[in-house]
Amino acid sequence: MFIGEFTHSLDTKGRAAVPIKFRGKLGTNAIITRGLDRCLFVFTSQEWETLAQKLIALPLAQANSRAFVRLMLAGAMDVEVDKQGRVLIPDYLREYAGLEKEIVVAGLYNRIEVWNSQTWKGYKEKTESESDEIAEKLSELGI
Repeated sequence: MFIGEFTHSLDTKGRAAVPIKFRGKLGTNAIITRGLDRCLFVFTSQEWETLAQKLIALPLAQANSRAFVRLMLAGAMDVEVDKQGRVLIPDYLREYAGLEKEIVVAGLYNRIEVWNSQTWKGYKEKTESESDEIAEKLSELGI
């Protein structure tokens, strides 16, 4: 599982270091794609296959389903973790997430998220200020 929050820097070529803690689980290949909330999602090949099967099973006739499948699948790219533990993030994904020099790499159990550090800070502050409301809604779901 991936857990934890790490601050890293993109190098001039757009490479990001994978936290040492994540490298063993991630392996040498991963899938990176557009995520939600203007971040990037990084999956192991196995987790990606599980998600992709669910996505392609969504109803083709529903516009929202088609849009979500396009967001996730068309934006996906196979990436390799190099010997220094870095991943080259494609230009179009760096642009989508607004990645500049400083980034945050967050582990969310079965995936990794990559954020612009300022976007992450704002997202966390907003979420933390609404934590009571979020907790109430989750309790309605039995969590």
